[in-house]
Amino acid sequence: MVIEQFINEKTNQLEAYTKAVIGNTLHYTELDQFISETMSEWTLLAVTDESPNNAKERVFWHLVHEISLHGAQALDHDLYFKSEITTCLDFFSGVGSYPIDCIGWRPIA
Repeated sequence: MVIEQFINEKTNQLEAYTKAVIGNTLHYTELDQFISETMSEWTLLAVTDESPNNAKERVFWHLVHEISLHGAQALDHDLYFKSEITTCLDFFSGVGSYPIDCIGWRPIA
């Protein structure tokens, strides 16, 4: 699977999982598990370039890192975090602009 294909597929899934957690239709542990599995799959691609190809990929990695750092449970308890994540989701949906303070780098092996 090429990187662009991976990012497109995982962005759609990340958006769906995150919205479901925010909407309380999915338990946050499912989002944490999805991110863990995504990172495992990413390592199989053996990527050595840490620079994202485009803004969508940069926001994707930013979201993955933020949720990994804070945990998906923070979406319930931290309104600032939830707002930041929602801004990223709006960008994916095409209804928002590029998030301020978005720093998304690819993890490399």
